[in-house]
Amino acid sequence: MYHYNDFDRDFLAERNAQFRAQVTRRIDGSLTEDEFKPLRLMNGLYLQLHAYMLRVAIPYGTLDSAKMRQLAMIADRWDKGYGHFTTRQNIQYNWPDLRDVPDMLDALAEVGMHAIQTSGNTIRNVTADHFAGAAADEIEDPRPVAELLRQWSTDHAEFQFLPRKFKIAITGSPNDRAVTKAHDIGLRMVRNTAGEPGFEVIVGGGLGRTPMVGKVLRDFLPKADLLPYVEAIVSVSNLLGRRDNKYKARIKITVHENGLETIRDLVEERFALLKPAFEGIDQTLLAGIEAQFAAPAFTTASVAPFKDAYHHDPVFRSWVDTNITKHRNDDYAIVSISIKAHGQTPGDATSEQMRVMADLAEEFGHDELRISHEQNVILPHVHRSHLPAIHAKLKENGLATANIGLISDIIACPGMDYCALATARSIPVAQQIATRFDELKLEHEIGDLKIKISGCINACGHHHVGHIGILGLDRAGVENYQITLGGDGTETAAIGERAGPGFAYDEIVPAIERLIYAYLDLRDNEDETFLQTYRRLGLAPFKAALYPEAKANAA
Repeated sequence: MYHYNDFDRDFLAERNAQFRAQVTRRIDGSLTEDEFKPLRLMNGLYLQLHAYMLRVAIPYGTLDSAKMRQLAMIADRWDKGYGHFTTRQNIQYNWPDLRDVPDMLDALAEVGMHAIQTSGNTIRNVTADHFAGAAADEIEDPRPVAELLRQWSTDHAEFQFLPRKFKIAITGSPNDRAVTKAHDIGLRMVRNTAGEPGFEVIVGGGLGRTPMVGKVLRDFLPKADLLPYVEAIVSVSNLLGRRDNKYKARIKITVHENGLETIRDLVEERFALLKPAFEGIDQTLLAGIEAQFAAPAFTTASVAPFKDAYHHDPVFRSWVDTNITKHRNDDYAIVSISIKAHGQTPGDATSEQMRVMADLAEEFGHDELRISHEQNVILPHVHRSHLPAIHAKLKENGLATANIGLISDIIACPGMDYCALATARSIPVAQQIATRFDELKLEHEIGDLKIKISGCINACGHHHVGHIGILGLDRAGVENYQITLGGDGTETAAIGERAGPGFAYDEIVPAIERLIYAYLDLRDNEDETFLQTYRRLGLAPFKAALYPEAKANAA
């Protein structure tokens, strides 16, 4: 894990002092809200529906117990005792008082954290595979490169006023767990014919009102060329990107309007100019960063306690089968902690739960935690002998729900409960779906299924790439929920297909229930997932289940 040096600490101290003075001027009336807005956005502070909201960066989703405990302390001292983990691996505090925000930022700086570039038209928090450094299928840990990108992009003079926000995601595995194809730049580590690691470079992905799957700009880019090449892409986007219409300012529109080949030519031309200027400085910096991401000292111990508990405790066995992923070390496991107990708000964790997870990481997990874009928390390095003790502690604190990847493991944006941009509620819909299928006891029979819910067209809940996507809209003052089917955020990325007319708030859960029962009837066998069944049969049979009255009328 990267640890701040004197430069980092001095930079944050100066930046926070500057913002403290700006907050003072806002409070005493020297700055109007319009004048203050660009200044607060540079520091991750939004004005939401009911209060200010502070969005804190968790770069590439990695943190340790000290950071997690500090997040818990901030939640208790300056918020309402909880935080909300987001699809960009950040944490949001929804209720801070403006006068307290500078103190919150100073508290973050104490543990090497900040809120810089979590908002505004700049390069946002770089996200990564939440299993990075641990996954069995990984070519190489991508987090050192993600840290290099973070350092390069922070306060980059050329890229502070881009046409629109700019998002980068990176994975070191062929199995894409970072949704790289839905980002402005997606980086997927691959090997060339000589077996050397490099990156497949994807551009022009994005969701929102114009969802697009990213296109491959380079099949293989050597690692040593990555930083100047990424700078070339952002430079081209900065020059060509539209500033006359914010809805057409993202690089996906720039690629669409100019054509991939034109963009490729411009990027390659810019890259040729930039590469000599780097003079290998980036690689020297990367080497220093990589040294801080060395694998932990894995321990050796008997896995007998794990095997005994697995064979004799069905509740523990269900949790293991659902929430545990294969580690690259056979004696270890990756533990996904669900913070989506049935009926709870997806992504919300109390301060006490944060402290429990910090304790577990420190005692059993080599002091590492990750935040996933799916709004859960990961212990990436856990010896299997410790799994029974971890499960027992999680169970005591409402964190042992065995639903990772199942229908109740729903991604949901804050929606109209918090967000000033939202046009419908997201959280209550997610809660009702999770509760209903827990009542039906169908989750494990249904198997792998990703439901994603957005409360407006901006798609912060990633509904476009949900196997089942739900988009809440306002229709003449009434909430209306559209359903999309067949979306996919992995290496086989696809944008979901709209099923038909939307449903009222009290109709959406029954509609999802009809959809699921149709899938259970239609699948070839118990191992065929919802997405596989949809791809085999197409929209028609699912549409018939969603709109039985239309089928009856046609008959």
